[in-house]
Amino acid sequence: MTRSFSGVKPTGHLTLGNYLGAMRRWVESDQHRTDGLFCVVDLHALTVAHDPARVRRLSRQTATLLLAAGLDPELCTVFVQSHVDEHTRLSYLLECTASDGELRRMIQYKEKSALALRSGESVRLSLLTYPVLMAADILVYGTDEVPVGDDQAQHVELTRDLAVRFNQRYGHTFTVPKAVHPGVAARVMDLQDPTSKMGKSHGSGAGIVYLLDDPDQVRRKVVRAVTDSGTEVVHDRETSPGVANLLEILSACSGGTPEELAGAYESYGALKRDTADAVVELLRPVRERHAELAADPGYVDEVLRMGAERAGGLARPRVDAAYAAVGLLPRPSVVGSK
Repeated sequence: MTRSFSGVKPTGHLTLGNYLGAMRRWVESDQHRTDGLFCVVDLHALTVAHDPARVRRLSRQTATLLLAAGLDPELCTVFVQSHVDEHTRLSYLLECTASDGELRRMIQYKEKSALALRSGESVRLSLLTYPVLMAADILVYGTDEVPVGDDQAQHVELTRDLAVRFNQRYGHTFTVPKAVHPGVAARVMDLQDPTSKMGKSHGSGAGIVYLLDDPDQVRRKVVRAVTDSGTEVVHDRETSPGVANLLEILSACSGGTPEELAGAYESYGALKRDTADAVVELLRPVRERHAELAADPGYVDEVLRMGAERAGGLARPRVDAAYAAVGLLPRPSVVGSK
């Protein structure tokens, strides 16, 4: 079976954008179609200043929400990155394979390092090297497919380059993965800034619908969504990005194309009310299941333990082979005394 890898960084509360853009597809398709590994990539949350307690809390919440959304441990592997040592073991070998220049050309490094400097913060070395850890996350499992959005395509290309380069230098060790760009994934924009993607930690959060928002919060955010200066309900991202965003959210939640839905509305108010109702109903079972799982932390711990055990079993032979390929001595076997 084709193997896929997907990661979620615990740097903020998961959003409607995360759910419609990726998580729903993981649940409905990827865990059935592929040997899917779904990972809370907590080490990636350490590349910037962070609150340790918050990272720990969000890591558990993220894992719980993945299960609440419908990922089934009987069908796929759900685990936490830092629970599998092979990620960091392999990352160093790939740092020895990557070049300084190709890492400094990464778009996200340029953007995030510039933001840190403008804020008066130092730029951590890990911000430069984390794409190599991302490559290790993928290559360590012999991954065939990496479902990504356009903003992550450059990272998969780096992963492919490192796999090819390592194989050429030291012998075939890694599967060269390919990026998969699912055409059906919804692209959800910020309700207060419909030209920007709905992110986990933008500004005040007024334009972000979080998966654990209660129904009143969801309705309030959708009703207050920025629309446009006109009055006609049309689906046009260029001239009416706010209305187009609402139509696309409604379409993703309840079916029908945005163009078809636009013809059913004569006012922004009616569109906002229906969109709010659709989002509330879409998220209701996720929120309810999350509450059940949060009340049973032992179950979540066991899922993560078993997931890490399986992931480690998949990764260890490949990393051991990579260590041998570059010329490192194998660990001496422990000889039992008689």
